[in-house]
Amino acid sequence: QVQLVESGGGSVQPGGSLRLSCTASGRIFMINAVAWYRQAPGKQRELVATISSSGSTSYGDSVKGRFNISRDNVQNTVYLQMNSLKPEDTAVYYCNAFGKTAAWAEYRHYWGQGTQVTVSS
Repeated sequence: QVQLVESGGGSVQPGGSLRLSCTASGRIFMINAVAWYRQAPGKQRELVATISSSGSTSYGDSVKGRFNISRDNVQNTVYLQMNSLKPEDTAVYYCNAFGKTAAWAEYRHYWGQGTQVTVSS
């Protein structure tokens, strides 16, 4: 089983910055990609950013130019640097990893518990 733990959320004023982290542990054989999603009350879940095993990245239109996703393979951690935060960024942010626990295992998605980000003045 792969465990994902998000951290770094909190409350900030508009224009502020936060860095979220997603750390993987457990029976990890391979993680092909990691994504950050977010969901605000009454809204659909939204894809924020992705990073592949090769290091390629992609971003949702609403955060492009403001957010940056990166990885630290030694620490098994993926980061989401969030700058120029807006009230519309308020949501619970979830880490999702697509991987497998052994060479013979099937690929599947793993989810973290989420971390709250609140942007308000």
